[in-house]
Amino acid sequence: MNLYHCMIDLKHDAKALIFAAALDQWLSLLQAEGRIGAWRLLRRKLNLAGPGCADFLLEIEVADLAQLDEAFRFLAGADDEAQRRYDQMHQHVAHVEYGLYRPYPDPEGTERLALI
Repeated sequence: MNLYHCMIDLKHDAKALIFAAALDQWLSLLQAEGRIGAWRLLRRKLNLAGPGCADFLLEIEVADLAQLDEAFRFLAGADDEAQRRYDQMHQHVAHVEYGLYRPYPDPEGTERLALI
């Protein structure tokens, strides 16, 4: 399992609940298509965060890099409905920082193998 991690700030005029509903529509489609695993959206609480932290944190589970690649390919070739859902979500976003994380230490010993 890998974790695709997105720190998201919305546009100043965006409504958080509308964004969350649109995100649910988009990611539920990806999940139903088998392009991603579980996901969750979290919001900063009581403004307790350092200056580098965004208002929202989105975590998306993917089984491996192949599944993540398939999710990106799905977006690139999206039909009208998928594109509409993506646009409905993305129109609220001002800024996003991305990262891809894996369990550590990982069962395959990938890091150890990379150092040999």
